[in-house]
Amino acid sequence: MKKRVLSGIGLLALMFIVGAAIRAQDNAGKEPPRTPAAAISVNWNDIGGRLVAMAEDFPEDKYDYRPNDQVRTFASVLRHVAGSNFGLLNQLEGKKVGNGENDPSATEFKTKAQIVDFLKKSVDEGASVLKSQGDQAALKHLADWIGYTEHMGEHYGQLVVYYRNSGMVPPESRPKKK
Repeated sequence: MKKRVLSGIGLLALMFIVGAAIRAQDNAGKEPPRTPAAAISVNWNDIGGRLVAMAEDFPEDKYDYRPNDQVRTFASVLRHVAGSNFGLLNQLEGKKVGNGENDPSATEFKTKAQIVDFLKKSVDEGASVLKSQGDQAALKHLADWIGYTEHMGEHYGQLVVYYRNSGMVPPESRPKKK
């Protein structure tokens, strides 16, 4: 009886050691958990990058396209997103970055190149603020970061419709090169 108990304990210990070794091997080479600021930055840069890709890809002669008179043009959506991003950053930084307008005028940002640059700067500046302010500030303003990231996501979805209505496939939906 004593041998069976000791054998059972030995078997359980061996199973525990093997299980721990398997878990350690599964986790080997994986990056450590992200910090709060880094996790927010990943999402911010992902959706921001998708919008920048659309801005760069969409033909300039279609920048004034809108599905109907009740919605913004493609260019106006991009200016709005960038302006809103800068609005968040102005709030968090306590200083003016961007041009200070939620819906910047078409006279200030006329060309595709100007609009793309404005959008890129808003995304890049957001990533820079997250990095410089760190985890404590990211957590303090978590609802703002999530809200503005979601705002970009909502407009990304809107612009997918602009693509589809124009007979185009958005960059993210295209087959990936292997």
